[in-house]
Amino acid sequence: MRPVLSRNIDAARRGARYCAPYYGHSAGSWRLGRNLNNSQQRGSTGRSQARRAELIAIGRKLFADTSYDALSMDDIAQRAGVAKGLFYYYFKSKRGYYLAIVEDSAAALVARAGSAQDLPRTIRVHRTVDGYLRFAKEHRAAYRAIVTGGVGFDTEVFAIRHAVREELIATIAEGAYQRRDIPPLARLALVGWLSGVEGVTLDWLDRAEPDRETVRELLVRQLRRTLDTIEELLPQWPAPEPD
Repeated sequence: MRPVLSRNIDAARRGARYCAPYYGHSAGSWRLGRNLNNSQQRGSTGRSQARRAELIAIGRKLFADTSYDALSMDDIAQRAGVAKGLFYYYFKSKRGYYLAIVEDSAAALVARAGSAQDLPRTIRVHRTVDGYLRFAKEHRAAYRAIVTGGVGFDTEVFAIRHAVREELIATIAEGAYQRRDIPPLARLALVGWLSGVEGVTLDWLDRAEPDRETVRELLVRQLRRTLDTIEELLPQWPAPEPD
């Protein structure tokens, strides 16, 4: 069976709406995948996978300091200190390379945010939000690409963004209600909260204040208010009691 987020990305490309039964794996248990350049098929061995991961790590640093349009494949190869043909072998093109970097970063973001599943609910929420903020700060360029849609209006990056948002919403729902398939109104409320998280995080990255702990507390309290509002409108979906 294909990875969950891969199916959601393909569904987003087709304009399909969210379908809760897609979510059958906990965050971090899958890899983000698209059929964009067959780089996975080209790098099926452990050594090839390690090499591909090295190139993606290099790309994260390059695109963090330099805009997409300002880097040619010659520039990328020169700065990486490897033959240009190696990038074409794994990624086919500069865009394929860029999308692979965004995709890998998106998987890391969701894995970081969903890495506290075995902890008490209150601690888990704090860890989830804190992991999200830490990733955004440590990988600013990748985070901006994920939440803003990449270079221009890039439908493939928007598909990745859609899948990431759905997985994060499902992770929050699972933490709050012990299930991922929630009513449309409840999901809409969580979408609103996550949209606010993205806006707050982008502004926080620009201003570098207040400190991360304060921003985390702000977002956690806003989530509590959102869950309380869901309960007011849907009494059969009560907000979880703090642990």
